[in-house]
Amino acid sequence: MTDPPADARASAAAAPPHRDVPGRRAEYGGARPNIVGVHLYLRRADGRILLGLRHPDVAYAGGSYHFLAGHCEDEGALGALIREAEEEAGLTIAAEDVELVHTVHLLHPGAAGGPPRIQLVFRAHAWSGVPEIREPDKCLEWSWQHPADLPEPIVPYARVAIEAIGRGEAYSEMGWG
Repeated sequence: MTDPPADARASAAAAPPHRDVPGRRAEYGGARPNIVGVHLYLRRADGRILLGLRHPDVAYAGGSYHFLAGHCEDEGALGALIREAEEEAGLTIAAEDVELVHTVHLLHPGAAGGPPRIQLVFRAHAWSGVPEIREPDKCLEWSWQHPADLPEPIVPYARVAIEAIGRGEAYSEMGWG
């Protein structure tokens, strides 16, 4: 048996092994980029957390309760969180008052070829403003809910994150089989 040419060995060594996942994109060497979502875990002194009821016509999880959330655009995760809090609910949050409390690495079941998502859940220890509906086409109401008695329906990964935060766990995975 002969050794493969040196250039073949180098490219094989440079490429990390991975399982064949539908939807891999060739322009990223077969890997799929992950979408980064930011989520606000806002907890009052009485222990209740802020959740929004999503409009039934939104693309994802219409009619379900969820965190105040959004995606990173051309900004870092903290900047996205601060922007989303202002845009969606009129809340002002300072970066120094925020800590990362949970991460969910998510592959939606049944989303063949859909991109994986990293869902970052941040807790704000201080904020100003009262939650108001600023995007009525996306959110119908804001309400303060007790983590031990969450409303239904709720976005499944939001439930996983809330329960994990209650146990002091920093990381969860969903949908990876």
